[in-house]
Amino acid sequence: MAPIRTQWNRLIRFVAAETGRVHIGQPVDPNVDVGLAAYERLLIKAYEITGAALDPAAQVTGNILTVQTLLSPLSNEEIKVVRCLGLNYSDHAEEAKLAKPAFPILFYKPLTSLLGPLGTIVIPRAAQPVKDHLPDYEVELVIVIGKPAKNVSEADALDYVIGYTGANDVSFRKHQFAVSQWGFSKSFDNTNPVGPCLVSSNVISDPQNVLLKCTLNGNVVQDGTTAEQIFNVRQTVSFLSQGTTLEPGTIILTGTPKGVGSAKNPPVFLKNGDKVTVSLSNGIGSLVNNVKEEGKERAKL
Repeated sequence: MAPIRTQWNRLIRFVAAETGRVHIGQPVDPNVDVGLAAYERLLIKAYEITGAALDPAAQVTGNILTVQTLLSPLSNEEIKVVRCLGLNYSDHAEEAKLAKPAFPILFYKPLTSLLGPLGTIVIPRAAQPVKDHLPDYEVELVIVIGKPAKNVSEADALDYVIGYTGANDVSFRKHQFAVSQWGFSKSFDNTNPVGPCLVSSNVISDPQNVLLKCTLNGNVVQDGTTAEQIFNVRQTVSFLSQGTTLEPGTIILTGTPKGVGSAKNPPVFLKNGDKVTVSLSNGIGSLVNNVKEEGKERAKL
C-alpha cells in the first residue's frame, strides 16, 4: 500500500476575516506556532486550500486569507470516532508505579468532549470540588487516519496515516480510579482541546521523534518525547485495525508522558482560572486553554 501524499504540509481550519466563513489553509509562515499566535492575537495569514482536509487531492492555492478565528483542524462532522490509549509511555507508567501493559489500554471519547485550540476547558459540577476530583492535564500526539485501514501490518501502518495533530486529554482522576473503565472520567463536554495544525505524514516521517510539553500557568509540568511510547504509532494503528476498519477521520490519542498532576506530591490539579498550554514539535504547535469550573466566574490569573 502506497503512503498518502498530501499537497499541503500543515493544515489549519479557521474563520477568515475576508469572508466570515470557515476555510482550510496552509500557514504562509512555515515556522509560526499558529496556536500561540492566535492566542496572542497576532496576524496569521494562510494560503487557502480547496477541497476537504481528508482528501489528499486537496490543493494549496495562491489565495491568501487572514485568520480571524482559529478552529480545530477537523470538524466534528469529519471525525468518525475518537480512539484513545492510556498508560502508553514508559516514563508515565514508572511515575504511576504501574507495570507496563502487555496490550494497549483502550477507551473511546464522544465528539462532544472535543474543543478548539483556544476554547475554555469546562470542569463540570459532576467533577467538583476539584481538590477531590483532581482534574488533570495530558499532552498527547494524535494520529489521523486518512484511508480505510483493516488488518494492516505494522510495516504498512503509517501508509494509512494522513497526518498528526495535538491534544490535551483532560482527565478526572477520582472518577478514573474508581472503576476499571476510563471512558466516563475522560468524556465530559468541552474538556479535550485538539489542534492546532494537522501536519502531513509526508512531513512527520518518524512519529517517534515528536517533542511534547505542557505548561500550567507558565510552569513546565510535562516535557517528553514520543520515543517513550510503549506501543508506537505503527503498533497502535496495526493493533486497532485488526478485525476493525479504521475509517478516514478516525483520530487516535496516543497517551501522555510523565509529569501528570496526579503523580506529583502534593497532587497538582486544574482549577478555575488556570491557563494550560500543551505544545508539540514538528510544526503541530500549541493549544492554549483557560479553565473554568462550571457555575463559577473565571478567576483572573
